[in-house]
Amino acid sequence: MAHSNGKRADGDGIDLVAENRKARHDFFIEETLEAGLALTGTEVKSLRDHRANLRDSYAHIRKGEAFLHGVHIGAYAPAGRFSHKETRARKLLLHRREIDRLWGRVRERGYSIVPLRIYFKNGRAKVEIALAKGKHEYDKREAIARKTSRREIERAMKSRQR
Repeated sequence: MAHSNGKRADGDGIDLVAENRKARHDFFIEETLEAGLALTGTEVKSLRDHRANLRDSYAHIRKGEAFLHGVHIGAYAPAGRFSHKETRARKLLLHRREIDRLWGRVRERGYSIVPLRIYFKNGRAKVEIALAKGKHEYDKREAIARKTSRREIERAMKSRQR
């Protein structure tokens, strides 16, 4: 049963829940990886209602396990006081070699693991995580200037076609 709120990504069973657009602004994305999420029942129900926020969230590797921190999944109201803690650390389901490779890169200076989006794929909650390097302020300004100039060029082309 698909959720029909207009956030359907494409026809292969992917239902987008939340996207971290700020991450692409603040980081250079080096590589992306899909990971499963270990969730409670009320968290899954809240995700199906698209009640999630990825802002200021990150992944951390501790004792050979990967955890997602800072993800806010809203409380599931029908569960009342039995609902989940909204910002708890959630375990990422990855293969050992993926965790080891990420850990090796994170130990290098300046690398972080940031979630880009949470979605359902064939009924299972997944998170797309990225190995990213932080942008400096001047990199952000340069990206904004590039985007603005591209927009102005497109506007000029559009008005010329009229």
